[in-house]
This record gives sequence, structure tokens and C-alpha cells, in this order.
Amino acid sequence: MASHRRPARVTVITAAAATAATALGAVPAHADPGGPLPQTTRATRATVDRLFEEAEQATEGYNRADEKADQLRRTVSQAQDRLARGQERINRMRGALGSVAGAQYRSGGIDPALALLLSADPENYLERASVLDRVTVRQGAALDELRGELRKLAQERTEAGRALAELERSRADVARHKRTVERKLAEARRVLASLTPDERAGFDRASRSGRAALDEELPPLADLGPSRAAAAVIAARSAIGKPYVWGAAGPSAFDCSGLMVWSYRQAGIALPRTSQAQRNAGRHIPLSQAQPGDLVTYRSDASHVAIYAGNGQVIHAPYPGARVRYDPVNMMSHVTVTRV
Repeated sequence: MASHRRPARVTVITAAAATAATALGAVPAHADPGGPLPQTTRATRATVDRLFEEAEQATEGYNRADEKADQLRRTVSQAQDRLARGQERINRMRGALGSVAGAQYRSGGIDPALALLLSADPENYLERASVLDRVTVRQGAALDELRGELRKLAQERTEAGRALAELERSRADVARHKRTVERKLAEARRVLASLTPDERAGFDRASRSGRAALDEELPPLADLGPSRAAAAVIAARSAIGKPYVWGAAGPSAFDCSGLMVWSYRQAGIALPRTSQAQRNAGRHIPLSQAQPGDLVTYRSDASHVAIYAGNGQVIHAPYPGARVRYDPVNMMSHVTVTRV
């Protein structure tokens, strides 16, 4: 993936930007073919939209924590491998030193001066003593090396312990975000269950702004040539109709950033897992210059992401209960376009 990291320049949808989006073929978000919604249904929809947004923000927190936990699991595994190898080295060194010590013990280990006095062949003894002295020097060096290995092993044990403790904290973060997502989704389901059948039908019509609600034909991707951007859009198109499942990254279900990861992977591009990181995965460009294959992130915290498909449309995984679909590029505020 080409890396063009620059300071973020968020393109907020203002009147001028909205005009540019219209020129690209955008249509108002959530067009309601059945006329205005009743006041109670509008309030319900606002509540559900807020809960879905909060659930999506928690989902991105879950993805971020889960990605960190994966990295920490690898770190802990590598540290454990290093500890095992270090302990094996130390065991071998101790064994070698033990063999030398045993040989010295079996030879008597008496005072060298007394051994020389009692020796029947002093010259032969001195020659052997010289060899023994060299062995002792090597033994001392081996002992120093062993002490160094023991210190290194103790340090690696400390670092492995810290990584393991951080992994446990990250697992707790994953669980916390998961509980938040599930709580928000349960609240949204309860609110929707309070609607009458007619109100729910109106809500569903107002929330369905997919391909069927748009008249424009999609732009021919052949104009882009055999590019990776075109390949990513083609992959995203193939996911149309797949369900939104929080934390999922394909191929049968997706959350918003998971759809981007999967689509770009089909094009040979590795994207980071979260929408916040995806916003800065390339070069920011104005909305008026958006091309098929560009990433489009939304909201001030970049908690939602889509892929630009052309003609003022994006493909994205909207929220739980919805399926991957087309929507207008200006469907939310705080738009940032990123070219990877």
C-alpha cells in the first residue's frame, strides 16, 4: 500500500461541499418514498440512529482492542520462546561447569603446593597444573557468561510478565467494548419493538436508501484500468447484500471497517483494522476530487467508513440489522476522503 501520511485535513460537508457532492450525483440521504414520517416515528428513528452510532463507536473500540490483544499474544508467545531457549542454554552451561567441577573433585582437589611436594614426578605435575590452570581460567569465563545469561533471563521474565499483564488488560478492554455494543444493540431492538406494524413499515422505508433508491447507473470501472482501486470497488460490490455483523471482516458478514479491510485485501492492499486508522492510511483529498476506490470516513471521530463507488455514491456496511449497500456520499457529516 502506498503510504502518503500527511497531517489530517478533514473535509466537513458545508454548503459548498454539498454542492460538489451534488455535482458528483449524490442524492439526499435516507429518501423516504412514503412521505414524511409521523412525529413519534421520527423520534424513534433518532433514538435508534443514536444507539446504532454509539454501538458502532464501541465496535471500533472493540476492533482496536482486539487487534492490540492479537499483537500482545504474539509478543507473549515470542517472549515465552526466548525464555525457553535461554533456560536451555543455561542448563547446558550448568551441565558443562558441573562436569569440570566433578573432575576436579575426583582428582582430589588438594592444595597445589602440597601436591607438588608429594609428587613423584614434579615436572609432570607442573605440566598438568598448567593445563588445569588454563581450565580454571576458562571455567571462570564460563561462570561469568552463565551469570550474564541468568541476568538476561531474569530481564526477559520481567518483560514477559509485563506483556502478559498488558494482554490481560487488553482482553478486559475487548470484553468491556463487547458488553457496550451488545447493550446498545439490545436498547435499539427494544425501541424498534415498541413501534406498531405501520410505524415499523414507515421506519424501514425511511431507512432503506440502498441501490433501489438511486436512479444513476454506476460509473464504468473500466475507465480506471486494471488498478487496485477498481479491484477494491469490485470486491465491495460483490459484498452488496451481505449482513452487518459487528466485529466481522468477511467474507460472509462485515462491519464498516471490516468491509474495507476485506475489499482492499482482494486488491492486494493491507489496511489497518479500524476506521480511525483507515482515515490516515493514505493521502487526504477534497471530496470534489473523489474517485472510485477512495476511502470515505465520517463523523468527527471517523467511527464510520465507506468506499467511494462513483456518481456520488459509496458502498458501506451501515449498521446492525442492515446489509451492505449503496448510499449517498454525503449521508453523514465530517467527511474525509483518503486515497490509498
